[in-house]
Amino acid sequence: MEKRYSYQELLDFTINAFTKAGLAPDRSEIMARTLIVSDLMGHTTHGLQLLNPYLKQLEENQMTKVGDPETINDQGANVTWDGHHLPGPVLVEMAIDLGMQRLKNHPVFTLVIRNSHHIACLAAYLERVTEAGKIIILGSSDPGNQTVAPFGGTTGVYSPDPLSYGIPTLGDPILFDSSASTLANGQIMQRHSHGQMLDGAWLMRADGSLSDDPASFFDEPPATILPVGGLTLGFKGFGYGILMEALTSGLAGAGRREPAGRWSASIFLQLIDPEQFGGSTAFLSEMQHLVDACHSSTPHPNFSKVRMPGERALALKRKQMAEGILLHPEVIKGLEKCGFPDPGA
Repeated sequence: MEKRYSYQELLDFTINAFTKAGLAPDRSEIMARTLIVSDLMGHTTHGLQLLNPYLKQLEENQMTKVGDPETINDQGANVTWDGHHLPGPVLVEMAIDLGMQRLKNHPVFTLVIRNSHHIACLAAYLERVTEAGKIIILGSSDPGNQTVAPFGGTTGVYSPDPLSYGIPTLGDPILFDSSASTLANGQIMQRHSHGQMLDGAWLMRADGSLSDDPASFFDEPPATILPVGGLTLGFKGFGYGILMEALTSGLAGAGRREPAGRWSASIFLQLIDPEQFGGSTAFLSEMQHLVDACHSSTPHPNFSKVRMPGERALALKRKQMAEGILLHPEVIKGLEKCGFPDPGA
């Protein structure tokens, strides 16, 4: 029988773990909630699996425990911060707080952050904004990571560069979170730790041959991750990745030219208020019409129905909140290293 875990017990345990590691209780709560929401939505590589690495980063002073971001530029509708390697989820939540305030005076607010620590699962931040009837676009890159090869190349240059967005409708929001590469680094590591092959030949060895073996990612020289589209249509994923590099490190003015030498992130956040464009009522009606039209599309023979981005994740989140959270075995191993008391429901 599958063991499930109580949201509240996981939350209390994780808050306590971060607090013991030196974070203030309010920041520990943000960190805990962000990681657990990731697991609730099925993003198991970017949820509680990150707890042990994050705690180690705090212990080694690679993640900054106290302080606030430094404002580099503030033009009202756009802001640039230096995050000084503060916890990524804390910085993102602070950025959203500021953005929601600024939308009162600006139809669009953009904030970029250099020298943040890792921000975990991007999808975990979206609902807060869509519930307020706003659009959110959130992306990140890791200036110290070079695991994705550009289209036509075989050596890594940039990181998987995820982009997420949240769009409100009259029903459930549309939630999207995906990288510009075929895989995220965490997915490869998770499969490798379990001795499992990938579901496709999405890695490229140094000689240009393709591989579905995550072990090739750790060869010397290492295999790289293909951009979305692979060898045939990878120029699309490559173009998407270059855009993310421009919006994150590019706009922040720091990144790959002089990497920080530790786990870090460059962040792009944009909030949009539909009310200050064509009006919220019209926007929500248009988006709901689109959702209904997509759902009404005749399904392909291999599919039971059309599913909107985020639909499965939201359904899983509701199910796990009601029935308990099913944790990946690797996540449980990591929690046990942190002293997890196994509060199985």
